[in-house]
Amino acid sequence: MLAGASAAVLSLIQAPALAQEADAPNTATTEEAAPPAASTPAAESDKRLGVVQVTATRREQSILDVPLAVTAISPLEIERQGVADLRSLDNLSASFNMSSTQTESQGASLRIRGVGTTGNNIGLESAVGVFLDGVYLSRPGVALGDLVDLQQIEVLRGPQGTLFGRNTSAGALNITTKAPNLREMDGFANVTAGNLGLVNVQGGFSAPIVEDKLAVRLSGAYRTRDALAESTTGAESYTRDRWIVRGQALWQINPDASLRIIADYSEADEQCCDAPVTFDPLGDAGIYAAVGLPANGGVVESGFRAQKKGITNGEQFQNPFEQSGISATLEWDLGPADMTYIGAYRSFKAESIQHSDFVGLDVFQVGDNSTPFAAPDVQPSYDDIKTMTHELRFQGLAFDGRLDWLLGAYYSEEEIEERALMTLGGDYGRYVSALFVPSLGAATVATGFGGNIPAALGGVDPAGSYADNLYTQDAESLSIFTHNVFEITDGLNLTVGLRYVEETKDGAFDQLSASSPTCVNIANGLLAGAYPGSLAALAQSALGATCFPFATEADTAASAFLPLPRTFDDTFEDEELVYTVKIGARITDDVNFYAGLTHGFKSGGFNLDSTAAAGGADPRFDSEKIDALEAGLKGAFNDGRGRFDLAVFRQEMEDFQVLEFTGVQFQTFNVPKVVSNGFEFEVQNALTDRLSTNAAITYTDAYYPEDCAPGGYDPSNPVNRLCGFKLTNAPEWVGLLGLTWEDQMANGMGYFLTGNVRTESERRTSTQAVDDNGVPLEGDWQGENAKLNLRAGISSADDRWTFEVWGNNVFDESTKAVTFSIPLRGPARGVYLQEPATYGVTLRTRF
Repeated sequence: MLAGASAAVLSLIQAPALAQEADAPNTATTEEAAPPAASTPAAESDKRLGVVQVTATRREQSILDVPLAVTAISPLEIERQGVADLRSLDNLSASFNMSSTQTESQGASLRIRGVGTTGNNIGLESAVGVFLDGVYLSRPGVALGDLVDLQQIEVLRGPQGTLFGRNTSAGALNITTKAPNLREMDGFANVTAGNLGLVNVQGGFSAPIVEDKLAVRLSGAYRTRDALAESTTGAESYTRDRWIVRGQALWQINPDASLRIIADYSEADEQCCDAPVTFDPLGDAGIYAAVGLPANGGVVESGFRAQKKGITNGEQFQNPFEQSGISATLEWDLGPADMTYIGAYRSFKAESIQHSDFVGLDVFQVGDNSTPFAAPDVQPSYDDIKTMTHELRFQGLAFDGRLDWLLGAYYSEEEIEERALMTLGGDYGRYVSALFVPSLGAATVATGFGGNIPAALGGVDPAGSYADNLYTQDAESLSIFTHNVFEITDGLNLTVGLRYVEETKDGAFDQLSASSPTCVNIANGLLAGAYPGSLAALAQSALGATCFPFATEADTAASAFLPLPRTFDDTFEDEELVYTVKIGARITDDVNFYAGLTHGFKSGGFNLDSTAAAGGADPRFDSEKIDALEAGLKGAFNDGRGRFDLAVFRQEMEDFQVLEFTGVQFQTFNVPKVVSNGFEFEVQNALTDRLSTNAAITYTDAYYPEDCAPGGYDPSNPVNRLCGFKLTNAPEWVGLLGLTWEDQMANGMGYFLTGNVRTESERRTSTQAVDDNGVPLEGDWQGENAKLNLRAGISSADDRWTFEVWGNNVFDESTKAVTFSIPLRGPARGVYLQEPATYGVTLRTRF
C-alpha cells in the first residue's frame, strides 16, 4: 500500500540546494530557496543528491549518519505542498498527523507513530514537542503560528529526551528559521490568492549593518480566509485572520563568538470552531417538541451532508489570540569546547467567547456577559501562558577525536492562568429535560414536569446559573544531560545519552464567583431525603443534568458527599532518569545501520478542570513513560541519485495520559499500558534528469492491549473500556507518493509540474470506542481515503520570480478530524472537520 509524497528526506529537487545552505556557516545563509536543479547546467550532468545536514543530535550531521529516524523538510518542500502551518505537515511526513478541536490554544493534538496527547486541557503537555530555533514551545496552540522564512523543519520520530529541553514521549519538531546574512542584502516576497477568499502575503529581507560583523533580518506574514463551515444561524467557523512579524539581529562578536537575538509578535482574530452534528437520534425523533422546544432541538442540519458541506447549527465562537517571544543564542568557541547558551521568554494569550453550544438554542455561553442570561460583569474566558527557559551546553572532541561529547543543563519556568466563565441560557432547563423523554415518555415529561425537571423537584429554572472559575499552574523543570558518541572502530560507533529531570508543579482551582440555585437545591434535597418514591430516582438523574460542572457552585455543603466541583491547591513532583543507548555501523560506503533503546518521559501535572477534585478525587495525573526499541538502515543508491531510510520500532508506554469528554465533563486519567509498533520506509530517487520521485510508507499498530488496565473489562470505567482498541487517529497504513518534472524552455525560463498523493487506512476518531454501557460510539471511524495535491509553476530565466497554479485535496475528499459527544444531547455526535478542496495562484519573488 503506497501513496503520497515522502518528506522523510528532502525531495530530489531541493536536496542539492539545502546541502549548499547547510554546508555554509549559519551566518551566511542567504537564499529563501535555491533555483530548481534542472535549471542549471551542472544539474543536467549530475543528479546526485547533496548532503542533507540535520541538527537532530545538536550536531550538524549528514541525515544518513544520524542514528535515529528523522525527516528533514526544506522551505521549497513546504512551498510546493502549500503548508502554511503545522496542520498540513502530514503531506510531508507519513508518520506525522495533527488534529484540531474546540480552540486553537488547547484543542490541537500532534501525533507521531500514532502516539499523541489527546484532549483540550491546558494542563496536558504535548507528547510531540515543538522547538523553534532551539526554544521549546510549551503547548501545540503556541506552535500553530504561520511558517515563514524557514531554514528547515526536522521531524524526529520516537521519544526525544536526552537532548531537547523538554522530554517528549512521541517525537519532536525541530524548526529553524533563516539567520541574518552578514555579507550581503537579500529578500523575498510571496503573494497567494485562492478560493474561500484566501489571501496570504509573506515577505522579508536581510541586510548587513557592518559587513561580517552585524546584520539584521526582518520577515512577516499576513493570512486571511473565509469560513470552512457556516451555521444555519449564519455564524461562521474556521476562519483565518492572522499576522506575524519576526525581527533578528546577528552579531559576530569575534571570530570565535556570535550572538543571535530573535523577537517575534503575532495576532489572530478568528472564528473557531463549531462542529457539524453527524448523529442525532433525539432530534431526528422530534423529541424536543415534548418539552416546548423546536422538534429538532436546534439542529436543523445533521448527518453526512452536514459534514460534507460544512453545515453547523451553533452561534458564533470567537477565538482571538496573541503571542510574543524573544530569545538570545550565544555560541562561543572556547578552544577545548564549544559553548552554546539559549535563553528565551514567551507569552501567549487566547480568549474564548463561545455563543455556540453546537445547536441553535440558548443552552449555554462561554466567556460572554452580553446575553439576557449572562453572568455578572466579568472578563471573557482566556488562557494565559508565560514561559521562560535557559539552556547551556558544552561540547567537544576528546581521545584524538574518537569521543564526541556533550554536557548541558536546562531550566524552565512556566505560569499558566486559565479563566473560564460559563452561563446557562434560557433554554437550558427544557433542553436537558428532553433527555428524560425516551425513558419517562413524552406525555409524562410534558404534563408532569412541564418540560422543566428542576421545577418538578421544587427547584427553580436553571437559566442564569453561572460559574467564573480560575485555574492556575506554576511549573519548574530542571535537568542536567549528556550525549556522547564514541567511535569504537572506523565505521562503528556507540551513542550514550543521559538526562536527569526534576519536575515541580503547583496547581490550583479557585472559583471567583458563582450562582447555581437549581443545582444546590436538588443536591440539598437529596442529602435531606426530601424526594419520596419515584422523585428520588429522578432527582439523582436531574442532579447530573442540572449541575453542569462548568456553571456550578463549588465547595457547597453537598460537595463533600456528591460528585460536585471542589476547589483545590496542591503540588505535583516527579523525577526521572531518561537515557538512550544506540549502536551505529557503516555496512558499506553507501549504507549505514543503527539500533538502540530509548527510555523517554513526559511530565504529569494537574487536570485543570472543575471536576478534577469532584468527590474527593486527586486532581493530579501521573507522568508518562516510554521504552522504545528502534533499528534502521539508511543509504544511497543509483550512483548517488537515490536515498532511502528504513526504520523498525516498538514502543511501550506506561501511564499513558488521556483526556476524554463524556458529554458532561472532562476526565483525565492514566492508562497503565499502551503499545505502538511498526515500520517506516522512505525513498527518493532521480528517475531521469528531469523526473524525480519520493515516496514513503508507514505501518503503525498503535493500540491499548487487552490487559491495558487492571480489573478486566468494565465499560463503566473510562480506563478499562479503552483496552483492546486502537489509539485515536492512528491509521495502520499511511502512504505518500510524489512526482516532480522540471525542465527549461528554449528562452531559458524554467517550469515544473508536481503531484503528491497521501492515502491512509481507516482510523478511529474519538478517544473512547464505546460508551459506558459498552455500546460502540456512532460515527467513530474515518474510512480509508486519499488526497491529491497538484502544483505547476513557471519561473524567469534568472529565477527572480515564479508564478504557480495549485490545488490541494483536489477531489474534495471529506474527512473527519475528531468526533465527540455533543454536550447534554444524549448519544448525539459531532465532528471537527479537516480541510476541503482549495485552489489558487502564487507569485514568488526574490532579490
